[in-house]
Amino acid sequence: MKYKKFENTIIARIDKGEDIVEQVKNIALKENIKLASIQALGAINDFTVGVFKTKEKKYYANEFKGDYEIVSLTGTINTMNLSAGNDQGEVFGGHLNKAIVSATCEMVIQVINGQVDRYFDEEIGLNLLKL
Repeated sequence: MKYKKFENTIIARIDKGEDIVEQVKNIALKENIKLASIQALGAINDFTVGVFKTKEKKYYANEFKGDYEIVSLTGTINTMNLSAGNDQGEVFGGHLNKAIVSATCEMVIQVINGQVDRYFDEEIGLNLLKL
């Protein structure tokens, strides 16, 4: 992974074989990022996304292997969602847990000056933004 910082914007290239989630964590720790918006595109061949079942208040993981194009990767520095399409045009997505790059991943991280914490909401069953 390589990245370059331009004021409050970071442009990153995550390389073949690297896990997108781990590399974002590395950037956040190295740059002391507390709050940021993320967008990315690229190609992956092994990813896990979770789907939250609201009635059960529980995430279920879905694992995918094969050739996939990232059609949307958006989120905050602590929450990312991914949608990936295969060669048949089928799209799969959810809360990103793991994504191994098969070619490259190009990412833009927009650092936001400030910090927003999360709290666990018993009724919803999720960690919500504390505003």
